[in-house]
Amino acid sequence: MRKTLTQAESATKRITRALAVIYLLSGTIECNAKDKIDGKIEYPNIVFVLADDLGWSELGCYGNTFHETPNLDRLSREGIRFTDAYAAAPVCSPYRAALLTGQHPARIGILDYLRADSSKALETSHITLPEVLHQHGYATALIGKWHLSGYSYHGSKREIRPKDHGFSWDFGTEVKSVGNGANFWPYVFRNQPIRWIDIPNNRLGKEEYLTDRLNIEAVDFVTKHRHKPFFLLLSHYAPHTILNGRPDLVEKYRAKHPPGTSTRNRCYLCEDAGLGTGDANHHWAGNHNPHLAAMLESIDHGVGMLMKRLRELELHQNTIFIFTSDNGGETNVTSNAPFRGGKSELYEGGIRIPLIIRWPQSIPAGVVCNQPTQNTDFYPTLLAAGKIRLPRELVLDGVCTLETWLNPTQNISRDFLAWHYPLKRPHFLGGVSAGAIRSGSWKLIEHFDTRRLLLYSLDDDPGETNNLADSKPAIASKLHQKLIDWRSSMGVFP
Repeated sequence: MRKTLTQAESATKRITRALAVIYLLSGTIECNAKDKIDGKIEYPNIVFVLADDLGWSELGCYGNTFHETPNLDRLSREGIRFTDAYAAAPVCSPYRAALLTGQHPARIGILDYLRADSSKALETSHITLPEVLHQHGYATALIGKWHLSGYSYHGSKREIRPKDHGFSWDFGTEVKSVGNGANFWPYVFRNQPIRWIDIPNNRLGKEEYLTDRLNIEAVDFVTKHRHKPFFLLLSHYAPHTILNGRPDLVEKYRAKHPPGTSTRNRCYLCEDAGLGTGDANHHWAGNHNPHLAAMLESIDHGVGMLMKRLRELELHQNTIFIFTSDNGGETNVTSNAPFRGGKSELYEGGIRIPLIIRWPQSIPAGVVCNQPTQNTDFYPTLLAAGKIRLPRELVLDGVCTLETWLNPTQNISRDFLAWHYPLKRPHFLGGVSAGAIRSGSWKLIEHFDTRRLLLYSLDDDPGETNNLADSKPAIASKLHQKLIDWRSSMGVFP
């Protein structure tokens, strides 16, 4: 039985929302660019497509020649492609918390991915982005991955769900731990007793594929709510490992290029398919992974479906369409080159992510923007895009980047970006307890356990191969002090 909020917690939530409405009538968002959007207030629709563990260099428009992403490449041609977009953390849950609150994970207190039995969750005291949008008449939906709570199935004493945070409808959210590769109906991994995902019925036949199902639900939501503004967060589980793509697409990419050597010598899915030990089906290929390519093509196909439906409904001009990822790719199934490292690490490969934004009514097309931005920035920017008022009492760590959306040569007004990622033990993918800061082209990483400092010039060394901390001590010391001061302002310490 899924546990929900207690009556007392629900009452507190209602009071909080009521106060938020009062504040929203009196506060205002401080973003001068909102006054440059011509005409009367017409709330833009928002379609936010979030991939899971998709690295910076996986899309065709970012230079990948193996993967085929025609719809995302078109989205890039019709909008802005960011080269220096960052996740607020190198793993899942902190990114999602930062996206919905506009606050840094260090302030929220969700610093690592939430374990299945965790009683920690995104607290309902936060006034989230979907809550504010819902208060202004938006239909709000989360389709897909949540991962901002533990699960009662695993013994979590307090499970908080999307509807507790302003989503009026959710579909296909997980009810137990994810990442097991059970991506086909009935969504049961091996001999487990229940489906791991909240999809009660089959819609696409006995071979229904999860990404395909989420895509059509997203298109249906847009169609159903075409007469009012909507905020859709299509939060894919793909391409998180265990990678498991549609067989027809996997075969396509296997024929296109031989898969690389597998990084694991055991594959549960291969064993269950009667293929014996080892990775006969290439789920763990270290490069040219056919499952990664197939899963990305399925995501791309859904982007195309949504773009087509928005045009058919004559909604595309005033729809903000965003595509991005929650952190870098896993290095056991891909490379994040030219960047170093991957998911769980504060090297660029772990935190630099693809970001494409299209809004034909207001922003230019076919532009590449090099301004550094972080996913905390979406909260104030999206509200400013709709000229939606915001309580001054609300603390936001993100900054409004609408000026840069309108004019991509416009600098984002911020001195630095910072990260705080303390770990009790190293991450199983290689990440260590660390913090980082980027200011201009300089980036400093601090290892908490050893106190080692790593200094890189990203303009000259985007692969972070040459540590300049000893040869540039003044720069390293200045950045380190900024990082210390920032942590102090967040109330956190190594």
